[in-house]
Amino acid sequence: MIMGGSDWRPFRGVDKRRLSVARLQAHHAVQWLARAARAYVPPEPDDGHTNLGWDNTLDGFTTHCLKNGMPLSLKIADLTLVLHGHDRTAGIQSFSLNGRTDAQARQWLGEQLGARGLDAHALDAPPPHELTAHAVTQGTTYSVADVADALRELSTWFANAELSLVRIQRQMVGRKLAASDVRCWPHHFDLATLVSFPARDADAIGYVGVGGIDTLSE
Repeated sequence: MIMGGSDWRPFRGVDKRRLSVARLQAHHAVQWLARAARAYVPPEPDDGHTNLGWDNTLDGFTTHCLKNGMPLSLKIADLTLVLHGHDRTAGIQSFSLNGRTDAQARQWLGEQLGARGLDAHALDAPPPHELTAHAVTQGTTYSVADVADALRELSTWFANAELSLVRIQRQMVGRKLAASDVRCWPHHFDLATLVSFPARDADAIGYVGVGGIDTLSE
């Protein structure tokens, strides 16, 4: 991974176990973005409608625009959901997951989206994949305060990974290769770009995924 540059953020050196605990909470929290995307973004064959973009100003991930033109974000550093206006520049409503359950998050998000003309019941479709178990799925509250420093460190990991991968993506484009935007796939909760190139078979296309190595997996 390419490092350095004025936008590179220094790491604070949080204990890896605490970082892993924070990541697991964040991984479950980001599924609210995935739920919204599956419910309100036009589907794509590769499930690309559910992928997320990193927003440096927000320190979090953002969906594609929902059917009503408003994206949904999650701030990684404090696990706050943010519903944006149509111009994407500002959050119009926010909901901190700290001390809240998934049921409370569902109620808030359903009310917000329902008030804007979307069918809130679409959020309840079962996900196509399973995550590593966590107590929040059994009704326990999110606990940001317990891992606040680790969540801030996690946001630094994602910010630096995005910075590095965007540089690589631009280098690939400069070499006349097709490289997708750097996106987060909520199932794996990692950032990557997909580079395509002609294969030996003239009618085939080869692909290479370039992403951050996840050393924090549960």
